[in-house]
Amino acid sequence: MKRGKKYLEKVKLIDSAVMYDSKEAIDLVQQTSVAKFDETVEAHIRLGVDSRHADQQVRGAVVLPHGTGKTVRVLVFAKGDKAEEALAAGADFVGAEDLIPKIQNDNWFGFDVVVATPDMMGVVGRLGRVLGPKGLMPNPKAGTVTMDVTKAVNDIKAGKIEYRLDKTNIIHVPIGKVSFGSDKLSENFQTLMSAVIKAKPTASKGQYLKSVVVATTMGPGIKLNTAKIVE
Repeated sequence: MKRGKKYLEKVKLIDSAVMYDSKEAIDLVQQTSVAKFDETVEAHIRLGVDSRHADQQVRGAVVLPHGTGKTVRVLVFAKGDKAEEALAAGADFVGAEDLIPKIQNDNWFGFDVVVATPDMMGVVGRLGRVLGPKGLMPNPKAGTVTMDVTKAVNDIKAGKIEYRLDKTNIIHVPIGKVSFGSDKLSENFQTLMSAVIKAKPTASKGQYLKSVVVATTMGPGIKLNTAKIVE
């Protein structure tokens, strides 16, 4: 992949032989932002687990203290009082069976997170084939299958993110925007790492944090010293 002049200039600021501590890495990630827009800062965490085994899955959710800087559109599957509760909490879309054809047939995906009350999971399950591959299926571990729809919507709007392993045992999550500044990005990063470390499966053996990299959406990756991230 051919890189632009600006990208190549920014790469020179990073010493590829160095494992940075989190504060240095966050400072550098802002200096190496290459886009003209306010880039998202992402964390990429490779874990020493095997996601093919059910007892080594790492999945959960955490509310970042300063949010992600992104406006999140929430869809809630609920009926009656719970539907009204979801609307009052600020959900962008609320519905039940009526949403099935809109998503299935019209290919509508104007939302970022799906929340459902437990009684609606039979309905939502019919959308498994389309929501699952997009990572949009509600899940109790992520707090998106719940009767407390007010808390679920409030948390998501406040900056709750879901983290989960991909097929290569890496977690990819946003921790904010470049414009947040070092302090806010550092707090978000530490909150995320604490949650991931706490989620370590008992079946996991050996080194849990294999590698941690932070980068802007279009910028170069900066490697962190995993030994300095408290396990």
